[in-house]
Amino acid sequence: MRQRILVSALSAGALAVVGLTAAVSSASGAVAAPTPYTAGKHSAKVCSATKAAHTAACNAIKLVNDKGVAPASTTPPATGLTPTGLRDAYKLNGLSAGGRTVAIVDAYGYPNLERDLGVYRSQFGLSACTTANGCLKVINQTGGTSLPRFNVGWAGEQALDVDAVSAAAPDAKIVVVQANSASFADLGAAVVTASKQPGVVAISNSYGGGDASDATYGSYYNHPGIAVTASTGDDGYQGGSYPASSSYTTAVGGTSLVAASNTRGWSESVWDGAGSGCSTYNTALSGASSFDTGCSKRAMADVSAAADPSKGGMAIYYPTSKTASTWAQFGGTSEAAPIIASVYALSGNTAGYANALPYAHPGSLFDVTSGSNGSCPTTQWCNARAGWDGPTGLGTPNGAGAF
Repeated sequence: MRQRILVSALSAGALAVVGLTAAVSSASGAVAAPTPYTAGKHSAKVCSATKAAHTAACNAIKLVNDKGVAPASTTPPATGLTPTGLRDAYKLNGLSAGGRTVAIVDAYGYPNLERDLGVYRSQFGLSACTTANGCLKVINQTGGTSLPRFNVGWAGEQALDVDAVSAAAPDAKIVVVQANSASFADLGAAVVTASKQPGVVAISNSYGGGDASDATYGSYYNHPGIAVTASTGDDGYQGGSYPASSSYTTAVGGTSLVAASNTRGWSESVWDGAGSGCSTYNTALSGASSFDTGCSKRAMADVSAAADPSKGGMAIYYPTSKTASTWAQFGGTSEAAPIIASVYALSGNTAGYANALPYAHPGSLFDVTSGSNGSCPTTQWCNARAGWDGPTGLGTPNGAGAF
């Protein structure tokens, strides 16, 4: 995947409406007073790009200043999407995960994951989710407790993932499976381990590499009865990105989300970084056959959620080193994938292949009909429209009825 710096022009009005809180309590482990985010913000990828074959990069992006730095802060950025805002935007209030578990698969270790998750949940008034109370479990790719070496980029990805699950489904249990490396083989082995954990109904994969074949890697993601979500990438229209291009996953694209004075209270458009395209290898979803994807094989995305780091990016607590953590605003389709996995957990309905469910219930989604993520030879691959389109799929959650 191409490495680049994404520049996001952010109006003062968007700053005012995206953030739903100016948090007032300090978070242990953070340093220095915050430098306010201002208009003209930039964003940068959290994980280094990789050119290695059959290797993934994480799809998390954070807001930075014009010097490329996210200033350390003892409080969440006021512009960041909060749990209250996220659940209101997607009409998730009143839904319960009922003890069901969302698994997160990422590469490498994150020694302070439990501590940092505790800071996030305490900040926003969510119940504790710890290993001691049985809410949280962190294991390696074979299910053991000897965890991989620390990697600051992938640890930031994990922070986004567990915070997103906490925000969307506060009563869900969380299992984090840390792969030894970012190779497709190690990540895939971690997915298989995740699928075997008690109570797991959804597995979120916020990473991707080049398009790849299910004939080689599909067995890792083929888990009927479990919703396996995968982010489509952060480089706009680009063609397939595995595992989102697998016929076994729910491919999750991205939107820009802002508060609005309409009936819903929110407005969404295509986030221009959201990945989309057609796989050159994998079978088209049968449920998508009547939606004019324009792809002869597997089309992505299927559904979408907030991903624009500046318009709908979450306030999260993440590590800046092996010992220190702070607040920042994160987005990318890495934000969207765990949100959708959480909505599957809230629905409690993951029988069969869960990626078929939204195609049977498109009217239970918010259709995203404006915006583009690039230039493409077939208009719906990169331009929003009524119904299915590449960047946002069938749309975003309106409750859990489509899942």
